[in-house]
Amino acid sequence: MAKYRLISFKTCPWVQRAAIVLREKNVEFDFVYIESGHRPDWFSDISPHGKVPVLRIGDNIALFESNAIAEYLDETILPRLHPEDAIDRAINRAWTDYIPTFTTLFGAVVDAKTEEALASAREPLAKAFARIEDALKKQRSGPYFNGEFFALVDAGYAPFLQRYLVLEELAGDGLSREFPAVREWAEARSG
Repeated sequence: MAKYRLISFKTCPWVQRAAIVLREKNVEFDFVYIESGHRPDWFSDISPHGKVPVLRIGDNIALFESNAIAEYLDETILPRLHPEDAIDRAINRAWTDYIPTFTTLFGAVVDAKTEEALASAREPLAKAFARIEDALKKQRSGPYFNGEFFALVDAGYAPFLQRYLVLEELAGDGLSREFPAVREWAEARSG
């Protein structure tokens, strides 16, 4: 089996997504940490965007972008983390494609410097939570997006939802409590 190395900054939710998939598939891998402010020359050669994660497979292959990494791992290593049903798989992929929108809204809340900015940022995040809540209610009965089946969509949202719960607790906010399915999903732990 090829040697896997996951290149990361010390804290990065996108890398965490790839690590979750690797762990769910029981793949041995090493972390290679680089400094976010000082990227080595070799890193520029393997990451066109200059971002992490990058998954090195052996010495010759470098995959970049967390979604591409997750999809590759799911296509090549069992167990499959996408639903077998084509419609369910497409729904999962669509909600995975929503992650950047969600993280932008989440980031606006995190970056708010004033109470007014926080209130302004909180409203669009609440709308995103409501959309996700509706999708969760249509899609499953918990604890994961597809019910009992942990999937790539779960790995994609987990790093951001877990961070949100921590920040919410520190701030004394209770937005996630208004969305019980989202909260249950955020608190779910993979096997």
